[in-house]
Amino acid sequence: MDFRLLGRVGAATGAEELQLGPVKRRSVLAALLLKANSAVPVEQLIAALWDDAPPTHARTVVQGHVSRLRALLASAGAGEHGVGLMTQGPSYVFEVPETLLDTCRFERLARRGRLRQRPADAVAVLGEALALWHGPALDGTAPSAPLRAAAQTLEEARLDVVESLAVAHERLGDRAGAVAVLQAEAAAHPLCESLAEALILALYRAGRRSDALDRYHRVRCLLADELGVGPGPGLRGAYETALRGGPVGAGGGGPVNLLPAPGASPAPVPDARYEADARYEMAGRYEADALLLAPAGRPPAPAGPAPRLLPRGVRGFLGRGTELAALDRITGAGNGAVALVTGPAGVGKTALALQWAHHRQARYPGGTLFADLRGFGGVPVEPAETVREFLIALGVPARDLPDSSAAAAALYRELTARRALLVVLDNARGTDQVRSLLPSGTGSAVLVTSRIRLSGLIVEELARPVPLDVLGPVPATELLAAAVGEERVAAEPEAADRLARLCDGLPLALRITAAQLAARPHWRLADLAAELADEQRRLALLSLDEAEESGVAAALRITVQGLPPEAVRLFALLGVVPGPDLERYAAAALLGRDPAVAAEALDRLAGAHLVTEYAPGRYSTHDLVRLYARGLGTDEGALLRLLDGYTATALAASLAAEPGEKPCCTLPREAPADAPVRTFADRSAALRWYAVERENLAAAVTAARAAGHDDRAWRLAVLQWPYVVWSVRDGWAPLLEQALEASRLLDDPDAESRVRALLGWVLTREGQLSEALAQLELAPALAARAHDPSSEAIALVNLAVALDADGITDASLRHVTRAVRLAREAQDVLTELLALQHRTHQLLARGDIAAAERCTAYALALDDHGVTTGLGALRRAALRLSRSEALLALGERDAAESCTRQALAEAASQGFQEGVNRARSQLEALGRPVDLPAAPKGGDRPVRS
Repeated sequence: MDFRLLGRVGAATGAEELQLGPVKRRSVLAALLLKANSAVPVEQLIAALWDDAPPTHARTVVQGHVSRLRALLASAGAGEHGVGLMTQGPSYVFEVPETLLDTCRFERLARRGRLRQRPADAVAVLGEALALWHGPALDGTAPSAPLRAAAQTLEEARLDVVESLAVAHERLGDRAGAVAVLQAEAAAHPLCESLAEALILALYRAGRRSDALDRYHRVRCLLADELGVGPGPGLRGAYETALRGGPVGAGGGGPVNLLPAPGASPAPVPDARYEADARYEMAGRYEADALLLAPAGRPPAPAGPAPRLLPRGVRGFLGRGTELAALDRITGAGNGAVALVTGPAGVGKTALALQWAHHRQARYPGGTLFADLRGFGGVPVEPAETVREFLIALGVPARDLPDSSAAAAALYRELTARRALLVVLDNARGTDQVRSLLPSGTGSAVLVTSRIRLSGLIVEELARPVPLDVLGPVPATELLAAAVGEERVAAEPEAADRLARLCDGLPLALRITAAQLAARPHWRLADLAAELADEQRRLALLSLDEAEESGVAAALRITVQGLPPEAVRLFALLGVVPGPDLERYAAAALLGRDPAVAAEALDRLAGAHLVTEYAPGRYSTHDLVRLYARGLGTDEGALLRLLDGYTATALAASLAAEPGEKPCCTLPREAPADAPVRTFADRSAALRWYAVERENLAAAVTAARAAGHDDRAWRLAVLQWPYVVWSVRDGWAPLLEQALEASRLLDDPDAESRVRALLGWVLTREGQLSEALAQLELAPALAARAHDPSSEAIALVNLAVALDADGITDASLRHVTRAVRLAREAQDVLTELLALQHRTHQLLARGDIAAAERCTAYALALDDHGVTTGLGALRRAALRLSRSEALLALGERDAAESCTRQALAEAASQGFQEGVNRARSQLEALGRPVDLPAAPKGGDRPVRS
């Protein structure tokens, strides 16, 4: 098993990745792993999930995510690896061996690498440490202050190892290796002075003095522009070393001394031009000696024009350091690399491409070509037309252009074979638009942007994707500040944060919002936030000029155009989805089609960045996309189809989770009986589905109530009972209270009795006895009215459990006796076991040991039709433990030990921790060794339901 914080937060068992679900659950896991094997108070977890004031139900949300993590770990067999998520008072402890956590392995390897005496060993070990990183630390978590600080600390530790690795390469004599290690990191962290200092010295020692001086001035410019400061002493010292120390000799000798002899006139320093104003234009600085700066291995530009066709970049560009660094890595590989920037409409793909291209075009002495292919808006540009424009830019007179498209493409390939070109192709809709525009020279690079996933370009041209997502809260607020003024944002920080959230972090929406504020200088930020909070008006406000069809809605409309009919229809139904995400079975229910058709439609929408596949097979949408979809007009039956799909699947999950139990309900009469439903291989698969879909099912209950579908609402709540049993303290009461209101409106005694029985049991386990009794005292009579003896028996047992919390009463004894009789008459063995289990507990508590022994003997002899898992197995384990207590009290120690060991084995196999603990205590009381493995640490599985 493996847990990862160095990159996207994740966990895996072997080759199987655990599906952690939404961002907040991933953030809870990250916060626990950052303090692995230590107690983490709930308050710290809340702080990790919400950067601003947490909601009133924050504690319940955290408990819910912890519960779902427990279920996920249990289903993955985490206990076998020594992994568990334990409750310790008001805190949680994530127990995990250090060898399973990548941060611990990284620290250990970094420490070992620095201690290695032989440079080759140090390079190997430090390289192994860095190989553990797969992206920015804590990627995929909430942008809260604690997690941002932790990510920064981890990143600083990584950079320390990078610098140590460069030193090890130097000791090994591999100066090129030292440069290569530092160059990529310096590009990703352009303001880190220690990295810049190390790189300047490494370049100088590698004989690349001009590059070293260039690097210094680039960093000096950035420090002045971004921070308003000059270089520190270390960086200035590295510069002076490179400037005055002279180049390294070809034979690897020492530097040449350029200082004048005493009394002589100072010799001119060849690189004194670098002392000029630091604010020069970086892109054009080396036009005069572009051949000198062409990357190694690239052919020099032939005689002829060096076109510079880039349009002006977007003003106020901020952030995107990760993506800019990715473009550096892709294009730095040479061999005619193709980088593909993809993302939703308005996310800033063109801005990113132009920002990078303007700062890197000096690397390409053959010139820079640019074309807007207009794949999303207007008439798409024909490739042949673009080829002709490129040929003219490359110096071919218009009168000499070939007549045919094939001849023009051939001439383009010929002219680009010996050039080092940068080609930027913006807004491509398909691979065919791009293919003929790719230069043939291996020294060139191509940057393509598109709203859709150009799989053909990836397959045919080995294009490397650079996905671009919306901005996080901090950069989104910074973009607003850059556009409307820092003073205005600083005066209303909470309103600025709210505007960023209402804009979904979409740069297009943020810039339109800034334009609205600029046009209304008398408005407060809070005024516009209040306007945008109205979902009916939000998209209209995020449009500058309807006549020009500009804005978020227009961008989304253009993206949808051209998609297959089923994808367009599914997109229009996304506004119906009440929960945070969906998968193919939910999409199939919405469409009323086969899951395979729904999966294809989801894939098309994901390819167009209208939905996001955040985990395999699970898709989410941004709020602005959902609002736009909601306005497209809805299929009146879509919500009901979705509710029925969830209900049918929940029914299948309950039957798979507890195969011996009678179904707690049937499908509504109007629900289609032949709708495709997910199947579950076993109990673990069913419990995993409950954990993953919990938020969707809760949202579906709320949506069903709002739409008047109360017959669906109560079913969707009570059908989750197997998972409620597993995680009873995870805040189920609000959901069940909604279900209770729905059942009362239906005047359905069967529904009301089941909801009250489950809600009362939950409240009992939460210690709210008076509230529990208010529900449980009504449940048995309602079940009797519905003529369901099994339901009445369960309600009576749950009532007895609540009554017995303060001591055994005669009333509770009568309730359990009647429950046993009802279950026996209904031939419901599992419910009878439940009643007998509590009956034994009552007898032991009253000191009637002989009767308790007889009760357990009878119960364990019942035929439960071979049910060996789930609640049946748990009830048998609990009955064996009670029987062991009775036998021990009767003096039959050997029989008590045998019974206890059977119970321990059953409890351990089911992850029933309470039973494992009781069995161990009883064995210790007998003075017997505990020689069975610990139960899987997946949570405290209760006995009763």
